[in-house]
Amino acid sequence: MEPFSDELLWLVIVCFIVAFVLACGIGANDVANSFGTSVGSKVLTVRQACWLATVFEIAGSVLIGYKVSDTMRKGILQVSLYEGAEKELMIGLLSTLAGSGIWLILATFFKLPISGTHSIVGATVGFSLVCRGTEGLDWMTLTLIVVSWFISPLLSGLVSVILFLLIRHFILRSPSPLVPGLRSLPLFYGATIAVNAFSICHDGPKLLLLDNIASWVAAVISVVLGLITAVVVQLVVVPWQRSKILEMMGSGTKTDVQFTFGYETDSSREPSPRLPRVGIEGGGDGVTLPAICKSVKEPTQLYTFPASDTTTKNNGYTLAETRFNNHHTSIITETSNGGKLPTDPTLLSIPTNGTNTPALGLSPNSSAVPLIREKTTEPLLDTEAKVTVSAVQDDPPEVSRIFSFLQILTATFGSFAHGGNDVSNAIGPLIAVWLVYTEGSVQQKASTPWYILLYGGAGISVGLWLWGRRVIETIGEDLTKITASTGFTIEIGSALTVLLASKIGLPISTTHCKVGSVVFVGWVNTASGGVDWKLFR
Repeated sequence: MEPFSDELLWLVIVCFIVAFVLACGIGANDVANSFGTSVGSKVLTVRQACWLATVFEIAGSVLIGYKVSDTMRKGILQVSLYEGAEKELMIGLLSTLAGSGIWLILATFFKLPISGTHSIVGATVGFSLVCRGTEGLDWMTLTLIVVSWFISPLLSGLVSVILFLLIRHFILRSPSPLVPGLRSLPLFYGATIAVNAFSICHDGPKLLLLDNIASWVAAVISVVLGLITAVVVQLVVVPWQRSKILEMMGSGTKTDVQFTFGYETDSSREPSPRLPRVGIEGGGDGVTLPAICKSVKEPTQLYTFPASDTTTKNNGYTLAETRFNNHHTSIITETSNGGKLPTDPTLLSIPTNGTNTPALGLSPNSSAVPLIREKTTEPLLDTEAKVTVSAVQDDPPEVSRIFSFLQILTATFGSFAHGGNDVSNAIGPLIAVWLVYTEGSVQQKASTPWYILLYGGAGISVGLWLWGRRVIETIGEDLTKITASTGFTIEIGSALTVLLASKIGLPISTTHCKVGSVVFVGWVNTASGGVDWKLFR
């Protein structure tokens, strides 16, 4: 075939259009996940998140996207079998783009969770089986790709769990978590920059003349950049964060509370509703018993404990603190004439008039009444006190502040890795079509053009700006409760795994990596494994 054949120009134009639309779909569906936590915690605005995503998606596409693109354009197919049938190969590659794009649109319409990587690889395999049968595929490469789909979630989860255990041991369980938390900032920033720098410098793109740099030179450059970053963070970011956190703690910022007594209300940042005070009758002297409980963002279990109508004579002031799987929930019951009763760290103590209820693990004559784990339907004058508890312990406020700010780092890291891996889903076949068109040969001897990588990154960014702004949300909120610290470990683990796969040249699912990290961290973070396995059905 002659290079730049006019007969095939239409096919090239259509491929460029379809690939751009597919890239927009990828940007609308996947990129939003990286910045969901940052926007949700008010660390970034939606506009700021979109700008950061645009820069780092394009940077990842151009700087490390060539490896996976090479695999997609000539690693899966035995292109030598298409010698003399260049037009057939180009039409087949167009069909893979169109088929993957149509499936992505249908899945989005029906709200089906799919992987763009699986779609484009499956479409490529399907086209080759039709045209050349089983001989048209490089089964060794295809096997490595499929195996990586199972290994990558496990690897991502393992990295996240190791990092989370270190953070929990050295920071979360520290008597003063602010000190080790601030000390960790230079380490986290420096290590992240060093890893990204090494991924660019080692066997880097020809565009930056980094393809022939020795490994030790790439390592030295990465370490130096990481150290410079750590010093800057220590001198600038740490003092700024310390002053902000101390100001927040000194201003008496109070934890949001949820008032529930006879009504069910959702946790909200808005002021708690003013509810009528309900009197308890039954021989007493007009006890008023409002239940006050600290609420969590994601209620995971509801405990109901109606006060007995025999609560009469011993009107007192009870302050109980309950513990469920290392989570603290404070309950305060207040009466009219004051007084105090003994408190127990695991039980809600309620004074009685002599009718004693045995408690689990206590002698029959104990006056302590345990919280009931099952929902009860027995009302107290149509009034129930309900306490919402969670199996996951929330981060201390100062730790939450530190890791919320670190989410900017993890989001940009994840966006960079995503651009380097997922851009191939849209422009891998397009690069093959373009090189066949310009060279007139199916061998595609030229390297991946940087401008097509830039084109794919731009398409991803356009999709984010057009549709992704509406779907910026973090995966995992339905799988398990995610705090600032666990969110940080999840993002780092998944981004590091995707980055490694991009350097090897394996197209993997970024969503699967993130789900793997969510499940592993959620399982380790709770005594009973706080993962909703029903969502995997």
